Amino acid sequence: QFTQQYQPAVCNSNPTPCSDPTDKLFTVHGLWPSKSSGRDPKRCSKTPVQSQTITNLKAQLEIIWPNVLNRANNITFWETQWEKHGTCGGPTIQGDEHYFRTVIKMYITQKQNVSKILSKAKIEPEGKIWAREEIVKAIRQSTDDKRPKLKCKKNTQNTELVEVTLCSDENLTQFINCPRPYPKGSRYFCPINGIQY
Repeated sequence: QFTQQYQPAVCNSNPTPCSDPTDKLFTVHGLWPSKSSGRDPKRCSKTPVQSQTITNLKAQLEIIWPNVLNRANNITFWETQWEKHGTCGGPTIQGDEHYFRTVIKMYITQKQNVSKILSKAKIEPEGKIWAREEIVKAIRQSTDDKRPKLKCKKNTQNTELVEVTLCSDENLTQFINCPRPYPKGSRYFCPINGIQY
C-alpha cells in the first residue's frame, strides 16, 4: 500500500498543531506491505536504517516524504517507517536504501503522486466539496482502473480527505484494487458526498 497524506488535512485532524506551515499537496506517508485479509505485517526484523542511506537520499525525501507534523523530526519518521513497514517488504524490497529509492521512484518517476493525479482530473486543493465517486474515478484513471483506499476525517464542519492509498501487487509491478476500505461507521470513512479537498 503506497499511502500519501494531504498535509493541511493531516494537521487539521491532529490534536497537536503541526509545527511547520503545510503545503497544499499530498506527500508520502509510507509504503506498507499488507495482506488482503488479517493483520498487516509490522516490524519484521530489527534491521536499522544505515545513516549513509539517509544522507544519500535526504534531499529528495525531505520534499516527497516530510514528517508533516514536525519537519525537524524527518529522520526519526523515516527510520520508523523503515523499521515498522520496510523491513516486511522482502523479497521485493531488498534493504533500506532500496525501500527509500522505491518510494522515490513510485512518487516521481512512475507518476504515482496523488496531487498530480487529482489535478489531471481538474480536482485541485481549493477547499471545494467533492463526491467520493469523483475522487475515486479521477484516481482510477491513473491506476489502470483499480480502486484506491480513501481515508477521511470529520472536523468541526467538514469531512476532509486526509489520505489516499494506491495498491500494487507484491512485486510492485501492477496496480490492484485496494483491500479493506474503511467501513461505514469508522472514524476514517469517506461519505458518498461532502468530502473537502
